[in-house]
Amino acid sequence: MTIRLKHLDTYVSINPFGAELVEFQSKGKNYIWTIDEQFWNKTSPVLFPIVGRLKNDIYTLSCKQYSLPRHGFARNYEFEVLQKSESSVTFSLKENEKTLLEYPFRFELILEYTLSNNTLEIKYTVRNNSEGEMPFSIGAHPAFKIGSHFEDYGLLFENDHVLISHELENENFSGKTYPIKLQNGSLPLSYSYFEKDAIVLKQFNSKKITILKNNIPYLAVTVDGFPNLGVWTKPDAPFLCIEPWNGFADNANTSGDIFKKEGITILKKEEEFTASITISIL
Repeated sequence: MTIRLKHLDTYVSINPFGAELVEFQSKGKNYIWTIDEQFWNKTSPVLFPIVGRLKNDIYTLSCKQYSLPRHGFARNYEFEVLQKSESSVTFSLKENEKTLLEYPFRFELILEYTLSNNTLEIKYTVRNNSEGEMPFSIGAHPAFKIGSHFEDYGLLFENDHVLISHELENENFSGKTYPIKLQNGSLPLSYSYFEKDAIVLKQFNSKKITILKNNIPYLAVTVDGFPNLGVWTKPDAPFLCIEPWNGFADNANTSGDIFKKEGITILKKEEEFTASITISIL
């Protein structure tokens, strides 16, 4: 059963399973992709406690090996509802017996959804409830509905002129990069960018990324606290994912030590991390 938020003529629906955004509707139009399993079976999964794929799906901690699936496990669990009002809801996920076998840390992951006019803010909080330090990554993965002509769309980066994308091979970084030159900050979309997976930016300067339709602003994603970004779709798929991340996949030469993983965030005991994204219908 999804939870629905409302403000004026705008609606949002979130599934407590994975705390996953499944609908963002204004004036009868839904901007979130509707699942079609021939392409993908998610709409906006939460990526935690890793982003991307570990090398061989394995990491080491104190000389012991652990295994985590791609993008972690948060998307596969029911979240508890802590608070609910007409226009906001707060979800919580804590460790359990199964997660401790994959990720031996005590944590709380809190997602707060707040709807106002045509804007949805999603705030992510990670708390370390373990006795020692806790390594983690976290990411958003919303999929936005795209019309039948993918090339009619583009992305406008408010503060970038050239993007440096890190190439993925078998879902790990190969060490190769390639530049993507923007046209006045804009990237015209083509499925050719996604033939080998995602566009992955370990660094970018823009806090706001706007989806353009026929060069007209259509929808914007504003990020706070997410220094990395993925942009992804599948060939001929009617969606585009804009994925703000704190962390990313392993490279092919990684040692596997989770505390030395590139892009990892380490929280001290009782420390908190917060980040947010804001999705605005334009």
